[in-house]
Amino acid sequence: MTKIEIGQISGIGRSLFVICLLAGAIVSAALHHAAGILAGAVVGLYLMFALKVVQQWEKVAVLRLGRYVGLRGPGLFHIVPIIETLSPYVDQRVRVANVSAESTLTRDTVPVNVDAIVFWMVWNAEKSILEVENFIEAINMSAQTALRESIGRHELAQMITERETLGRELQRILDEKTNPWGITVQSVEIRDVRIPQGLEDAMSRQAQAERERQARIILGQAETEISNSFVQAAAAYAENPVALHLRAMNMLYEAIKEKGAMVIVPSSAVETMGLGGTLATASLGGAKAQ
Repeated sequence: MTKIEIGQISGIGRSLFVICLLAGAIVSAALHHAAGILAGAVVGLYLMFALKVVQQWEKVAVLRLGRYVGLRGPGLFHIVPIIETLSPYVDQRVRVANVSAESTLTRDTVPVNVDAIVFWMVWNAEKSILEVENFIEAINMSAQTALRESIGRHELAQMITERETLGRELQRILDEKTNPWGITVQSVEIRDVRIPQGLEDAMSRQAQAERERQARIILGQAETEISNSFVQAAAAYAENPVALHLRAMNMLYEAIKEKGAMVIVPSSAVETMGLGGTLATASLGGAKAQ
């Protein structure tokens, strides 16, 4: 049973108390008797503690001589002071709970620190009031326990790369546990997964070594493809010497097409490609042009 606190006294009740007190004072002044102000004070006190206002997002339970009689709210309602009391007001908006697990071992025995956010709300105020003593503390403790259990069932790599899956699993576990209390867990988000600095450095070196290994593998594959292309080209040129000569001439052209470029070609290569006559003709043509 919760006692009536000053925070549960509505503004309307306080206003009516002041009005009744002033009215009693006026009557007492008119009758020259204190009964008027006493009656006004009594009526005002009754109205102040009897009239309650519940906000749009709240619910409150009424207990009559300790027995539950129903929920009230939102809006204005009336109780009988002393005979009827109120439970704590229940906020039915979505709430956020911060949960953390420090130095918890994963499935592969790695200590991690995990921070998570739990979004939850009360969907049945009656159950949350009657079934559990302090549902806010129950939610926080349940979420922390479920987070630790879930960490122990997953390896470090899964926790880092599959945060959404871990969050959905936690949401399912918590929702099954809190539904009998009239509370539903809408979602769980894993904010951060922290590992020891030494392990983080070791993982960084391992990742760098893996990238270097992949780079060497790709380079080796490229060399293999290039060598296969050369083998195919050599086979094609062996069957067609003219194509080889044309390719050699094209290579020479590419080398000397830039202005001022000079290429020294061995005489054996000139004879092999049959370029002696071609070069002589090109030289004579250049001399005549001068």
